[in-house]
Amino acid sequence: MDLEEAKALARKHLGNKRYQHTLNVEEMAVRLAGRYGADPHKAALAALLHDTAKEMPTARQLELLRQYPDLAGDTENRPTPVWHGVCAAILAQTQWGVTDPEILSAVACHTTGKPGMSLLDKILYLADMTCAERDFEGVEQLRRLEFEDIDRAMLAALEQSVGFVRHGGRPLDPMSAATLEDIRKTAAQKDGKVKV
Repeated sequence: MDLEEAKALARKHLGNKRYQHTLNVEEMAVRLAGRYGADPHKAALAALLHDTAKEMPTARQLELLRQYPDLAGDTENRPTPVWHGVCAAILAQTQWGVTDPEILSAVACHTTGKPGMSLLDKILYLADMTCAERDFEGVEQLRRLEFEDIDRAMLAALEQSVGFVRHGGRPLDPMSAATLEDIRKTAAQKDGKVKV
């Protein structure tokens, strides 16, 4: 799939505001890919596809998860706000011809992360959180940090996301908690606090 096809898919499946968000994520993902030596085409493609199931009704998302249990895993038992990433990855693989496991992984985990995240996973997660329209308290510091140290930026982003979910009294996805623990270990190893 080329980028124009991906852009057309995003345009077809998303309203104006979400589509503009998608273009903003693409721009940030390509910038981060350039900073860290990742493939800019993969970063752009993952960004363009990441929210393609975001506006799909929950019932349709559930249907998709049940239609492809091997790809969905236990997603059905996780909080519904995280379903859209997995659903977008399923659509990309089963209907749109995307076979690259790196791109599919980044799309699937862009909301929660996952333990052992690849560079592309981290790029998409951060690009989604720090793209141009984001204006939450601390976003400027996070934007600076993500160009200095991607793992420290992931730690800060995950701590903020998990804190936001807990503060709002919503259920925390177990994958988010596991990702935060994994990133904390990575950061500690970088600091030399843990012998590897």
